[in-house]
Amino acid sequence: MITALIRAQFRFLWGFPGGMSLLSCASAAVPPRLRRYLLLARAHLSKSFVFNLELVKSETVPTLSLSRYPLTVVVRRRNPRNQGGKVKRDSNRNRGANYVRTPASESGNQNDRSFSFTPLRIQESGHEQRADRRFRFSICFARIFAIPFIAGLVSLAYPNQVLAQAASPSAHPNALYKDAKAPIERRIDDLLGRMTLEEKVRQLDLYSGATALVDKHIDETHADPNANFLPDRAQALWGDLGVGAVHDLNPTPEQANAIQDWVIKHNRLGIPALFIEEGLHGFDTGTVFPAPVNLASTWNPANLESIGAAIASEARSTGVDMILAPVLDLARDPRWGRVEEDYGEDPYLTGRMGEAFVRGAQGKSLSSNQSVVSEPKHFAAHGSPEGGTNTSPVHIGERELRSVMLRSFEPAIRDGKAMGVMAAYHEIDGIPITADPFLLKKILRQEWGFKGFVLSDLGAIQRLYTVHDVASTPKQAACLAIQSGVDMQFYDFDHEVFQRALIECVREGSLPQSDLDRAVKSVLRVKFALGLFDHSTTDPDLKAKAFRSQGHLDLSLEAARQSITLLKNEGRLLPLSKSVRRIAVIGPNGDVARYGDYEKESNGEHISILQGIRKLVPEATVDFDPGNDIESATATAKNADVIILGLGEWQGISGEGFDRSDLDLPGNQEQLMETMVGTGKPVVLVLENGRPLTIGWAKEHVPAILEAWYPGEFGGQAIAETLFGDNNPSGRLTISFPRSVGQLPDFYNSDRSRVHKYVDGDGLPLFPFGFGLSYTSFRYDHLAVHAPPHGSDGEILVSVDVTNVGDREGDEVAQVYVRQDFGSVETPDRSLEGFSRVALKPQETKNVVFHIPQKQLAVWDAEGKWSVEAGDYVLWVGGSSQASLTTKFVLDPR
Repeated sequence: MITALIRAQFRFLWGFPGGMSLLSCASAAVPPRLRRYLLLARAHLSKSFVFNLELVKSETVPTLSLSRYPLTVVVRRRNPRNQGGKVKRDSNRNRGANYVRTPASESGNQNDRSFSFTPLRIQESGHEQRADRRFRFSICFARIFAIPFIAGLVSLAYPNQVLAQAASPSAHPNALYKDAKAPIERRIDDLLGRMTLEEKVRQLDLYSGATALVDKHIDETHADPNANFLPDRAQALWGDLGVGAVHDLNPTPEQANAIQDWVIKHNRLGIPALFIEEGLHGFDTGTVFPAPVNLASTWNPANLESIGAAIASEARSTGVDMILAPVLDLARDPRWGRVEEDYGEDPYLTGRMGEAFVRGAQGKSLSSNQSVVSEPKHFAAHGSPEGGTNTSPVHIGERELRSVMLRSFEPAIRDGKAMGVMAAYHEIDGIPITADPFLLKKILRQEWGFKGFVLSDLGAIQRLYTVHDVASTPKQAACLAIQSGVDMQFYDFDHEVFQRALIECVREGSLPQSDLDRAVKSVLRVKFALGLFDHSTTDPDLKAKAFRSQGHLDLSLEAARQSITLLKNEGRLLPLSKSVRRIAVIGPNGDVARYGDYEKESNGEHISILQGIRKLVPEATVDFDPGNDIESATATAKNADVIILGLGEWQGISGEGFDRSDLDLPGNQEQLMETMVGTGKPVVLVLENGRPLTIGWAKEHVPAILEAWYPGEFGGQAIAETLFGDNNPSGRLTISFPRSVGQLPDFYNSDRSRVHKYVDGDGLPLFPFGFGLSYTSFRYDHLAVHAPPHGSDGEILVSVDVTNVGDREGDEVAQVYVRQDFGSVETPDRSLEGFSRVALKPQETKNVVFHIPQKQLAVWDAEGKWSVEAGDYVLWVGGSSQASLTTKFVLDPR
């Protein structure tokens, strides 16, 4: 009975005389209370189509509103199979109607195709007007009875659906979420309650900017500095629903302000956009800092915190609010191309350095004009893939995941309060990260208290459908990711596909409203914390003050100096005398500044080794040969007093997606090196590379070796200063150098059951973790450990004297390693638990005290819980992971 009445009323409304606007009549007829509900009227106007008249909670067609919501007619062709395989002729009901077509929603049945259109004005043909004269009632009758009658029928027939789709209140100038003094959580709740489903979903999408929003761009990720914002393009792209975030724009402050101002004015609730860019070791054309592998080699968290703050201030001065850094994966397989982006193989060191970067970048308040959201990545365990190949599976259990892989992330999130996290591409034990609520909900949010939002890595959600095969459709992949704890997609699916998927999943009930709201609240929380609702634009004058300031440039140079690591110095060849008269710089890295991935080598000062040497010792004759032709290089080197070999790697064989199956010097560099040593001249090997290399021959035959990694725009100056003694090298390795690929993995803190024995070698590293020489020497004495008393949760105090026994001032990196003698589970042979960078004058002694919290020694025990176990512990202190000064202590925390 109800269905028949609804059908009749819909036919009545559809039969208005020509020229009569259905929408104008309906808008006047619907009482205010009914405007809060979604009205659904079904009418079977033919045997071929089903027409659904919907009052949709959306503003995608703002000129077509019934109260605040557009009226949409959804037309679905019935499955021909239901009609004996015959397809009936289309109804004439839609002839003469103007409409806006939207893409079909996904359907589980390929024969059940559908589309929707929104009538702008119903204009029936003369034939239909004559045929339907019996339905021509007065306009007043329609206003008084028709639409309210349908609303009442629908509310009776579908009360749950109507109430579930209740619209949210409109924005109001005095709305709580607009009150800058109100608590952020209350502002979020107030705003969320006002948002439509479409507005919520839009906040979870990331849009590319340079190619879409401005009239000129340098490349796909950079707007031209003189480009103009194109509002028409923004209107076509975003309509009036706003936008979650914009990436790959790298705007000027004026461009960011123009876009932000437009976004706020063109969405109903005035929600600002979030601008996201890269910032791994420098922002765009700003200061170029050494690569992360260098920054970790300084073992100087305070310096890294300052660098994080510098990068943040340069980014924020352009209108960028969030940077995709730091990388906190553990680099346990040097074949992986992204080792250069990491802080090394150790979870404790990586955790300390990552926390420092986040603290610097996010500052004391995110709403400061010098702070940005820092996003640790790639959560989690991405740096130890099968075969060392990017995005490959990771094979670990929960104990290793918690004890090792997550330990590098936890300090940045729990203590550093990072407000962003990037979910990685890969899977762990068969479960893709973007579909893993155990990681993204239980550990990240429930255990660690993470309050920011999770962004998928570029295309990671799509891989659920295209690679991992845990989702059968794009729709299922998108909804699975949000339900699992991801909050925003990163160019995974076409925007319309992604957003429509979430809308449909929520309406169908396959994506809980609570998961969608969690994601939206996470994004909004970041925007509120940044102060974007209260001061959305950027002062253009900030860039001149922050961008490449002298303080930032000095910081980059100092980081380069501290990161350079001396691996060998036979016969004290280094430092070289400045009185040397003829120098040959040979090799492909001799006259180019190597920056590493995520930095253009055209940026900054790009000082090469050759340039650095020529500036530091202008009286010397410095010749150069790239080494492409070994005979030519030999001729250049034969008259030199010393040969500086600039060898290593470069972008294209190191970096994201550039994994290697061997770790030898690439190309002809090994032969070039052996030929140079064969000249009988003193040879210094300077390596600029993104990963450890198998340089066994060099260790045996080259008298001096400097590891410079990718030292940034002042790298050549720092290298020259180190070669000639103005800088005493103090970098320490954060990743072990293997002798061969065959012994991989070769990280220092392996379990004690690991066998380091081969018939063709002893399996020991070429250079161990923590290793690094100096132009002076250090001695460790008077080691003492004070364990907390029985039943106490106090700290373990470690005291040691460090003495500079040489005749030059230098920095030593004192390191503490600990091992549990016996426990409920197997633990590593030794693990780094403390370090301190100590500056010492000649013959100076300093007492260094380490404070180690007991909980730092907790293990994920056999019962699946964290436990500080009672028993004997062994402790070592020294200058590398092979430290020999040792003692024991006893813990009894119970």
